[in-house]
Amino acid sequence: MSLTPRRPLSPDTPSLPPVPPTAPAPQKQTPAASLDVFTGDPNFMTSLARGLIVIQAFTQQNPQMTISQLSVRTGLSRAAVRRCLYTLTKLGFAGAEDGSRYSLRPRMLTLSHTYTASSTLSSAAQPILERMSSTLRESFSVATLDGDDIVYIARTTVNRVMAVDLHIGSRLPAYCTSMGRILLAFLPPEQIEAYLARVNLAPFTTRTVTSIEKLRLLLRNIRRNGYAICDQEYEVGLRSIAVPVFAPNGRAVATLNLSGSAPRLSTLEMQTRFLPHLRSAANEMAVFLR
Repeated sequence: MSLTPRRPLSPDTPSLPPVPPTAPAPQKQTPAASLDVFTGDPNFMTSLARGLIVIQAFTQQNPQMTISQLSVRTGLSRAAVRRCLYTLTKLGFAGAEDGSRYSLRPRMLTLSHTYTASSTLSSAAQPILERMSSTLRESFSVATLDGDDIVYIARTTVNRVMAVDLHIGSRLPAYCTSMGRILLAFLPPEQIEAYLARVNLAPFTTRTVTSIEKLRLLLRNIRRNGYAICDQEYEVGLRSIAVPVFAPNGRAVATLNLSGSAPRLSTLEMQTRFLPHLRSAANEMAVFLR
């Protein structure tokens, strides 16, 4: 059983006659529309921003796309997408085997390698995670907050029946993951409230917390307790526990977690057996941030 980024569950449809909408549903903002805020800034490179938007449009679910599909997905014009792909192809970062469906090329890995090689925390965390996996025979990860998602910057796995298909660079929503809740809980209060005002708490499983008030209370308790447990809220059968990694200024810049099969790992075992190891490792990682 593998875990991949999933779509939220659709809400139950009530058995009532359909009601004509009184107003059209608001359109979701496209990535291209987010560039409007930089209009008039002479130092902002719009062409570079468009290229990055095209790169980020490729996902595990959509590894190959046509120019038309990318145009719809990004909100960029077909001409802009074509120019971005032309440049990326010439530089070896993208290509199209059949001439129409584009995908990213292995050279793109050099960009992520540059980050991991230059990131003190990422390079320091990896051997610590490997040592923990070797000793405790469990899967461990380190992530940071990027917008409203968490991004994995270090990870180790062990061979079990439940193989978690996540890797460095994977993104997951913050609100329904233990690592995400840690990073949210230790934000300044005004940033927490801004996040709660904009987030859409879509249900990934029947256990996903979809109440803003309940999530706010959970974040308060997590900040007080210093750890977070997420029980099958993102993926049925997956349970995880996470702790913060603090910078010298007291800011939680990253989070460390253990994840595993819910039937095999109880919440009590996570708290009693593994939490002390996680806290010790987080303190060890924090040394490299001084």
